[in-house]
Amino acid sequence: MSLGTVAVTGAAGTIGSVAREALRGEAERLILLDRAPLRQEAENEDVRQVDLRDAAAVESALTGADRVLHLGGIPDEAPLPELLEANVLGTHHVLEAARRTGIERVVLAGSNRVTGFYPAAHLTGPQEPVRPDGLYGVSKAAVEALGRLYADKFGLSVVCLRIGSFERLPTEPRHLATWLSPRDAVGYIRAALTAPASTTFAVAYAVSANTRRFWELPDPAELAYTPVDNAELHAADIAPTDSPADPAHPQAGPYALPEFTLKHLRP
Repeated sequence: MSLGTVAVTGAAGTIGSVAREALRGEAERLILLDRAPLRQEAENEDVRQVDLRDAAAVESALTGADRVLHLGGIPDEAPLPELLEANVLGTHHVLEAARRTGIERVVLAGSNRVTGFYPAAHLTGPQEPVRPDGLYGVSKAAVEALGRLYADKFGLSVVCLRIGSFERLPTEPRHLATWLSPRDAVGYIRAALTAPASTTFAVAYAVSANTRRFWELPDPAELAYTPVDNAELHAADIAPTDSPADPAHPQAGPYALPEFTLKHLRP
């Protein structure tokens, strides 16, 4: 299936850079957006320096795209006003531009942190109520809600990927459950961009095939990708691994601690 013209927001970021390289040979044209300056690396790339808070600039940059991979925003805990502006308002501008310009598919970068307070022993599925582990998780829950709104109200085709711990290799005990390898990340992104046109709205956890994972893998009928990497193969390199995490503790691990968010609240 031809990807046509694909726009990638947050193209200078960690995942954006990997997606850019992978999609370069599959898309007829790549529109790469970021607040940071980008350099064109291939003939089919069109680089744009765009602030997602600027609705007019976002619409102008996305005009002509067939699909959008929206990775831009603040990727971790921060004061709520900053998260609302960068993550929620920025996503609104992307979705509104997609509605106005007739874009076929929008893939939103969600986060596993929208359900971080489920216990580690619980295999969590995307249909369960959100339990964000912090303000960042709240912002990503709002991103999903916006996607659902635009799918239900305007018929936009939206896929939300709840991204796991994206790392070249797992480096800490929690990653044994949450790791998302670069290879699997690209697989999920490609599947989300090319999901059937009948897909109006879908949410899926993007996580590698980790033995200790606590999120459901996607339904193949909804997202046709099966992950191949497993953090367990690297368990011997991660200390300590001899005792499993308390199954009653939140999946978010340290992100669920009060001090992780308190430092971003007004004194």
